Amino acid sequence: MNAPRHNADSHRRGRPPSTSARELERAALRLFTEQGFDDTTVEDIAAAAGVSRRTFFRYFDTKTAVLWHQFDGEVQRLRAAFDAVPARTSLMDAIREVVVHVNHYRAEDVPELRARMQLISTVPALQASAGPHYDAWERAVSDFAASRLGQRPDTLYPLAIGRTTLAACRAAFDQWIATADTDLTTYLDLALQALANGFEGERTGQASRRVRSRRRC
Repeated sequence: MNAPRHNADSHRRGRPPSTSARELERAALRLFTEQGFDDTTVEDIAAAAGVSRRTFFRYFDTKTAVLWHQFDGEVQRLRAAFDAVPARTSLMDAIREVVVHVNHYRAEDVPELRARMQLISTVPALQASAGPHYDAWERAVSDFAASRLGQRPDTLYPLAIGRTTLAACRAAFDQWIATADTDLTTYLDLALQALANGFEGERTGQASRRVRSRRRC
C-alpha cells in the first residue's frame, strides 16, 4: 500500500503544473488592474496562475513582457495576412484591410483589450518598454510596402508608410480607449482611410460621418 502512494506523489512532484503564457497573461492583467502594475510582483503573478516563479520565467523575462504578449502575436498575424493579400489590391487598401482584419475582436475580448491598452498607455514602465514592440509592428508594414514598391525596407517610402500607419493606428487606439463608443475597427478603418486620402476629400468626410452615425446607434 505504501509503495503506490509514494510513486504517485513522486509523479506529481516531477510534473510541473500545467500552464501557458496566456494563463500568466490573464493573471497578470487582473492583478495589474486590481492592485497596480508597480505593486504587483512576479511572485504574485505566478501564485495567481498556480505556478512557480521559475515557471513564470520560462515564458517571460520580466513582468513588463507579459502585457506585450498579445501585441507581439499581432505582428506575426500582420505578416501572415500581408503574405496572403492579392496582388490586385492597392497598397494602402491592402494595409487598411489587413490591419482592420487583424484587430477584429470578439465582443467578449474587448474589456481585456481595453484594460491592456489602458495600462500600456498610462504606466511609465510599460511606455518605456514600448519601442521594440512598436518597431516590430512598423517593420511588418514597411516590409510589405517595400515588397509592393520594389524598394528596400529602409528607404524613404516604405519607412514613411510604416511609421505613418503606426501613428494613425495608435491615434485610433487612443480615441477608442477614451470614448468607448463604437468598435475599435471603426476607428482604425477611419484613420487609415483618412491617411490614404491625405486627410481631405469626400471619402474622408463620409467615413467620419459613418462613425458619428454609429455613435448615435
